[in-house]
Amino acid sequence: MNLKTQINTKKLPKHIAIIMDGNGRWAKKQGFLRVAGHERGTKSVRETVEACAELGIDNLTLFAFSTENWNRPKLEIKTLMNLLVSSLKKEISTLMDNDIKLTAIGCVDNLPQKAQKELQEVIEKTKDNKLMTLCLALSYGAREEIVNAVKKISLQVKEGDLDQTQIDEALLSENLYTQNLPDVDLLIRTSGEQRISNFLLWQIAYAELYFTKILWPDFRKEHLYEAILNYQNRERRFGKTSEQLS
Repeated sequence: MNLKTQINTKKLPKHIAIIMDGNGRWAKKQGFLRVAGHERGTKSVRETVEACAELGIDNLTLFAFSTENWNRPKLEIKTLMNLLVSSLKKEISTLMDNDIKLTAIGCVDNLPQKAQKELQEVIEKTKDNKLMTLCLALSYGAREEIVNAVKKISLQVKEGDLDQTQIDEALLSENLYTQNLPDVDLLIRTSGEQRISNFLLWQIAYAELYFTKILWPDFRKEHLYEAILNYQNRERRFGKTSEQLS
């Protein structure tokens, strides 16, 4: 039976986040340079975005480039930035045709000017699209995000615009990069690694975690369906007991 037909469209995660891991290992297995894995990974991005749009997923966040990735070899960084620009140019029609809005989180100002310009152009062109929000985490680190939120809140308290008794979880969430996105329901990581790698630490507090050994360049729609079916077969209690939920 087709996995897609088994998915309960009334119990879809509202927000899926993916750590796209394994590009380098895929390339090494094929005898290619690491950059070939990143190039191949763009096909997986396209398939995943299309699959989410077809199913009716409201929000998809992809971990495209972390703050730590700036420490990688210069050639690899340059290739990743060039891929970002070329992919945005290629996919603008796909985003428009599928009514997908593009957003970005992270220290986007750290990206090369060309990448920033292309990113902002696509964000502007797709801003009124309604079917799904595709969020790219670029030059992103969750600890840095939380520190920046604390600094913003501290400044408001210092200037007298906010009383410390008003600080709560909702306020902190409002000061994060993801203020316009709901918390993550399903976090997927490819390549077999089972760690979070400083990604959306606040937003995944109650997310279901799904780890697959599939390397990102080999990740296809069927693998996404498997993750969603696994998610739908779990009991999400949010601190309650099974009896309370029933």
